[in-house]
Amino acid sequence: MSSTPYLDALSRDGFVTIPNLIPPQLLLALKACSKYTTDRARQGKWPYVRTVPKQYPPWQEWKPGDNIWGIQHLLHADMNVRDTFAELYFSDEVLSVVKELLGLKDDPNGDEKLVMELFNLLVSPAQHQDFELSWHRDDIRPDVTPEEEERLLQEKSPGGQQLHAQYNIALFQDSSLIVIPGSHRRVRTETERAAAPYEPHLPAQLVVELQPGDAVFYDSNILHRGIYKGIDVTSDFGRMTLHGSVGLAGHGNERARQVLQHAVGDWVDRAQFSIEGRRGERAEGMRRRLVDMGGGKDLGYSLVG
Repeated sequence: MSSTPYLDALSRDGFVTIPNLIPPQLLLALKACSKYTTDRARQGKWPYVRTVPKQYPPWQEWKPGDNIWGIQHLLHADMNVRDTFAELYFSDEVLSVVKELLGLKDDPNGDEKLVMELFNLLVSPAQHQDFELSWHRDDIRPDVTPEEEERLLQEKSPGGQQLHAQYNIALFQDSSLIVIPGSHRRVRTETERAAAPYEPHLPAQLVVELQPGDAVFYDSNILHRGIYKGIDVTSDFGRMTLHGSVGLAGHGNERARQVLQHAVGDWVDRAQFSIEGRRGERAEGMRRRLVDMGGGKDLGYSLVG
């Protein structure tokens, strides 16, 4: 039996699913906070959102008539239910997986090498307006040559290791994420390069099925896309999935761009948390290491659209 089954699966397939990651009581609390937060965002009472049809940052603040597919900055100092979101983000359940994936499982100082990054909520658009994300890797543009793609894949996962761990945690049933297993370690095939951006069927693609409380951790280099089914918000909750990332300290601008392009540097210096004890110390250390990365004003954006 391997001592790192999650890392083994991530290295082989580019993703790993973990059932029932969230304790039942916390799952109930997160559902309630997410419903409340989503309602406020749809009414324009929380301006930091991802709007249809824009896929990548920079994100614009909400304006009347906007339909949203994501809610940004759940750990923001002005988010009035952020303590509940912080309970999950800094939890042992999540960070024990993160440390395994970042090679810190047996490191007694592992907590001191973690960096707070992003924590957002992905939701179904309203008014039955479907929305799709095109096939992409999170930090490699689709127009690069095969040679450049190979170089970037190696650069962004030195020695086969990611500089961060990212995940989706479903609060309700979710089958939105589509991945191509193994594509995180190779350049695209000719079929993949020639495919339309929203090609519905690529060879070997797999729909990641999550039940409430399940998580999927995935390599940001994996070829993937998302499908968001629009709903009637008066009768359906649709998709509510927490999307987060945690970084590995000491990698400068290479990781800073991907994080700070989301404008988290604008508020993290005042994002104190009410968590106590060892987890509180861990949370403050992770927050401080993000502050140390700076504001990110001149780092640019990974993808365009």
